[in-house]
Amino acid sequence: MKESECSGTENAGEAMKAQLRRDLRNAMKRGAKGETALLRELVAAFDNAEAAPLREERPSVDRHAFGDGSAEGERRVLTQGDVHALILGEMTARVEAAAEFARLGAQARSTTLEAEIRILRRYVQQ
Repeated sequence: MKESECSGTENAGEAMKAQLRRDLRNAMKRGAKGETALLRELVAAFDNAEAAPLREERPSVDRHAFGDGSAEGERRVLTQGDVHALILGEMTARVEAAAEFARLGAQARSTTLEAEIRILRRYVQQ
């Protein structure tokens, strides 16, 4: 993704999720099940990263009418650094897991994780 694609009203997290969703549609059309699963996981990871932090002072006891939108909280805006850190975190976890699976002789799982790492590298290099 180019720097110009993240400018304007769209934040870096939203821009990356849009790219991931486009890639997800393409992966689904190609029938690439492993890539599809990884891209769904990444979209969910970005959604979680954008979630509002929990309030520690007191739990919420407010009642809200179903569907009125009053329970919606402000989402965090992810910077380019946040996006990069999230993807690197996902890569690091997979690199460590792939090494451990290889050490334990679970080559099939290690190979699957290595394929996921190659996919993740596409987004780090953007």
